[in-house]
Amino acid sequence: MYLGIDIGSSSSKAALLDDGGKLLGTKIVNLGTGTKGVYEALDNLYAEAGITRADVRYTVVTGYGRLLSKDADRHIPELTCHARGMHFLMPRVRTVVDIGGQDSKVIRLDGDGTVRNFVMNEKCAAGTGRFLEVMARVLGCPIGELAVLAAQATKNVAISSVCTVFAESEVISQLSQGAHPNDVACGALRAVAKRVAGLCGRVGMEPEVAMSGGVALNATMVRILGEELGCDVTPAPDCQAVGAIGAALLAEEFYRKANPVETA
Repeated sequence: MYLGIDIGSSSSKAALLDDGGKLLGTKIVNLGTGTKGVYEALDNLYAEAGITRADVRYTVVTGYGRLLSKDADRHIPELTCHARGMHFLMPRVRTVVDIGGQDSKVIRLDGDGTVRNFVMNEKCAAGTGRFLEVMARVLGCPIGELAVLAAQATKNVAISSVCTVFAESEVISQLSQGAHPNDVACGALRAVAKRVAGLCGRVGMEPEVAMSGGVALNATMVRILGEELGCDVTPAPDCQAVGAIGAALLAEEFYRKANPVETA
């Protein structure tokens, strides 16, 4: 077996491949770096596959908290793992959008799934999942309900501030002046979409475009991003585990290179 682990800032993901390169399963736990989330994900994955840790030949860890993992055979940057995982799931994709909890990234792929170009937004919370968390808190709803509110909007309330702190104050002011929460939620999603669309322009976006990460579960966010980009955007299957799947694929590759006789 080959194991891929993606330790994010707010969630932990794990993926398992068998010796034939078949994806056996993935697990996602909404606990990230510095928590026991990764151990919970692994316990659930092993139990479902009917194996133990001893059955794993090689492990690759990626993500925000990858360097904290002591059990990895190798630590690989998330750009490489997301590229590999997306190519495995959707070979025709050439542009990957991942809106994470602490950063956002856009990756341009070659036909074989290697990274051709990339750009990241990692110095500011604007355009990230953290921005959406703050907006949900101001609106008094779980982050999962932002899409529901935004889908019912009748108009867009523009959020002009590019800083999350200032945007929070701006939204509070808009609500106090009578703006409807649905419209504000839509404005929050569009603010993120505009920021990410700017990253896509910098990376040299090519179709097909797909999203990985938990924000890809937000159908309204996917639709609005498509409107900003002027093209279809598709959520990846098993979108939250794309990085972990890529890590598992790399684990198999590294093991086979290190053991050519055994795996021949």
